Amino acid sequence: ARPRVVLPIIHVASREQALRNAAVARDGGADGVFLISHGAVGDEELLRIYVALRESMPSFWAGVNCLSWAPEPLFARLPPGTQGVWTDNALIDESTDEQPAAAAVRQSQERHGWQGLYFGGVAFKYQRHVRDLAAAARRAVPWVDVVTTSGPGTGQAAPPAKVRAMKEAIGAAPLALASGVTPENVNDYLPWVDAFLVSTGISYDFEELDPARLADLVRVVRDWR
Repeated sequence: ARPRVVLPIIHVASREQALRNAAVARDGGADGVFLISHGAVGDEELLRIYVALRESMPSFWAGVNCLSWAPEPLFARLPPGTQGVWTDNALIDESTDEQPAAAAVRQSQERHGWQGLYFGGVAFKYQRHVRDLAAAARRAVPWVDVVTTSGPGTGQAAPPAKVRAMKEAIGAAPLALASGVTPENVNDYLPWVDAFLVSTGISYDFEELDPARLADLVRVVRDWR
C-alpha cells in the first residue's frame, strides 16, 4: 500500500525473542518483518516460529529466509500460507537468456502452490561475483517478485551506484536492499529502492531491534517524496 516499505530482519534466537521483536517492528510502523536464523535455531524450528508469529499477528506481513536450504527444495518445506520468502541467491545467470536453475525454482513453486512474494537475491553478499549488474537484475525480473541485492557484507552499505544501475535496468519492477541501511544513509537509496530489509542499522545488537532507531528510519522513508 506504500511506494517504499520497511521490513526489519529479525535474527531469531527463540520463539519468545522473535515474537517480541516482531511486536516492536509492528508497533514502530514497519510494513512487515523477515525471520532468519544464523544458527541459533535450525530452519525447521525457524518455520515453526514463523507459524507462531503468523498466528499471533495475523494482520502483520511476515516472510522468512532459510539459509540452510537451496531455493528449489525450500518451497516444498514452507508452511501453507507463507507470505514471503527471501533467498540470498536466485540462481540467475546474467550471461544468457536461458535460466534453467531459476526455472526449476519456479516449477517447485508451482508444484507446491506458492502464492506469496519471492524476494530473490541478485548480486548479493557472500555469493559469486556478478559481472554485469544491469543484465543480472533485468534477467531476474521474470523469475522473482522482488529483485533483492545487498552491500558487500552484513551491516555494510551498498554503493549507491550499484543500486541505481540495477533499478534503472528493471524499471517499474521492485528492488529490495538488504544490508547496511541506516536512518542516516537511507536517503542515498530512496530514489531507487522499493523495499528496505534492515537489521544492523536499527538494532541494539544482533538479536534485538531498537525502537528509536526503527522509528527514525520509518519516519525518513515515509517523509520521502
